[in-house]
Amino acid sequence: MRILFLGDVVGRSGRDALTSHLPSLRATLRADLVVVNGENASHGFGLAPDMARAFLAAGADVITLGNHAWDRKEIIPFLETEPRVIRPVNFPPGTPGRGAVVVDVPGNRRALVVNVMGRLFMDPLDDPFRAVQAELQRHRLGQTIQAAVIDVHAEATSEKYAFGHSFDGLASLIVGTHTHTPTADHQILPGGTAYQTDAGMCGDYDSVIGMQKGGAALRFWRKMPGEKLAPAEGAATLCGLFIETDDATGLATRVEPVRQGGRLSQAMPGA
Repeated sequence: MRILFLGDVVGRSGRDALTSHLPSLRATLRADLVVVNGENASHGFGLAPDMARAFLAAGADVITLGNHAWDRKEIIPFLETEPRVIRPVNFPPGTPGRGAVVVDVPGNRRALVVNVMGRLFMDPLDDPFRAVQAELQRHRLGQTIQAAVIDVHAEATSEKYAFGHSFDGLASLIVGTHTHTPTADHQILPGGTAYQTDAGMCGDYDSVIGMQKGGAALRFWRKMPGEKLAPAEGAATLCGLFIETDDATGLATRVEPVRQGGRLSQAMPGA
């Protein structure tokens, strides 16, 4: 299976880049499955239903969220009716929406996508490790599902690496989101799981993690609240990860970074 994962979409710049370029990017990579983290799409804070529909129409199969899942209140009833948009699985029982979804993939195949949120330096939720373990135990990689993708929305690199090693061999891809900066550690772990600590964002990198740099920098200088942060609106770089898997095992055989447009050095997987 050929899988494209794109990191946090930030603001209008990120949204416009995604909806404009995802159809051709998906075609170029011949992606069977596309997963997009959309939790910063609405002015940097949350996801509105119309934005989710636009991402799905552009070619996303699943949209994941994170700590800003509830910033747009209208997303709450939408999550109840649209299973392809998922929030972290380790929210307490009774929370609206779902934390995982199995989607059909061309070729009579199925893929599991799980969204989970870390606890270090984040609002503490239920145990993320046991929540993911429970989801993976419901399926058999390479048998009932041909791929499993886990979006670990977390601050600490140590926690993300711990996820990678804990579930190595049980998932096709474990990739981090939330810190909006693409890391250079894409790899296939010893057990066969593709891993990257952070996929980076789909947004303007002439910024402070996607926000206009003036107001964001002043908060560090003054250590007091300032004007409301607003997304940077320059040209966006689409950042993410591309992997190929063996359908028989569900494990990764290839992993490469994706960076397209904007300011960052470009990276595009070969044929």
